[in-house]
Amino acid sequence: MAGKKALSSIAGAVLSLSLLLSGCMAGSQTDKASGDKSKSNLEEKVVIYSPHGKDILQEFEKKFEAKNPNVDVEWLDIGSQEVLDRVRSEKKNPQADVWWGAPSVMFNQAKGEGLLEPYKPTYAKALEDEFHDKDWAWSGTSQTPEVIMYNSKKMSKGEAPKDWDDLLDPKWKDKIIIRYPLASGTMNTIFSAMIYRDYKDSKDPKKGYEWLQKLDANTKEYSANPEIMYSKVAKGEGTVSVWDMPDVVMLKKEKNYPFDFVIPESGTPVLTEGIALVKNAKHPKAAKAFYEFVNSKEANKILAEKHYRIPTRTDIDNLPKWIEDTKIKPMDIDWKVFESKSNGWMEYWDNNIKNKEKEQKE
Repeated sequence: MAGKKALSSIAGAVLSLSLLLSGCMAGSQTDKASGDKSKSNLEEKVVIYSPHGKDILQEFEKKFEAKNPNVDVEWLDIGSQEVLDRVRSEKKNPQADVWWGAPSVMFNQAKGEGLLEPYKPTYAKALEDEFHDKDWAWSGTSQTPEVIMYNSKKMSKGEAPKDWDDLLDPKWKDKIIIRYPLASGTMNTIFSAMIYRDYKDSKDPKKGYEWLQKLDANTKEYSANPEIMYSKVAKGEGTVSVWDMPDVVMLKKEKNYPFDFVIPESGTPVLTEGIALVKNAKHPKAAKAFYEFVNSKEANKILAEKHYRIPTRTDIDNLPKWIEDTKIKPMDIDWKVFESKSNGWMEYWDNNIKNKEKEQKE
């Protein structure tokens, strides 16, 4: 998905002052289209915290300002965990108005800490229940299914694994290359889902650990970063991996990697990316307008066609064929269990299951 840039200019700065320093916030307050502020009831600016990367953020800054010329969009491009940490530390004096982009589990955590302002958007009827908080503390903007990825030059779709348990077949020994899970939210989700399948009934992770032990036996390498994993699967050093579907499609279409995917027949974890309003934000009207805009029909089309995002809204027509043709069977997951258990599960995997000789160092 979209990359994240480092903001060294704000390292070590006092949080309450950092957003006022030159260079810390993107989005110029100059060169705005002139206009009579009396024609708009929105505040003069809106501040966005987001991990979506500068390409998306710059594009949506320009589009929103074109529709609202009296509003200046400022954004800070940092990781989801960093956003949560910032919003938490700024609770008594919020600097952000909108938090755009994070898995639903993070928004649920922020809701529990009283950091979010509930808001039911105008498009509420277009969202299924699983794509918004029951109290509307956040709503979903895109969904990310996890899939089995394979080298389409080395095998046909018919030869590829069809489901999670197929990955344990001895014929895949030393043909699976996996992104190192502890550094990857995607892999953390997939591994936790494999444990959760039995844990939801037994309340014991033992069988899940046994499953991961068998997968480890077939795994050739745990790559230090996604690019290494992509390269090695593309070269055929390994022929199978597990990853998120939008990235697989993007790599295939934009970079001509020999990749294709299978959506596991038994179901797959589907992460919901969302958006939320920061509680006690300084620019609440502009924040709501931006919230509505980035999940509008227009925005969803842009995000799907240019940035490979799968909408959560059910009323978006004429989506790219790869989305229209995809039938997703979401795995039944209690995300609150993931929130409380996944870190411990992954630590156990790292200390007791992983073959350390297979961990590739950067």
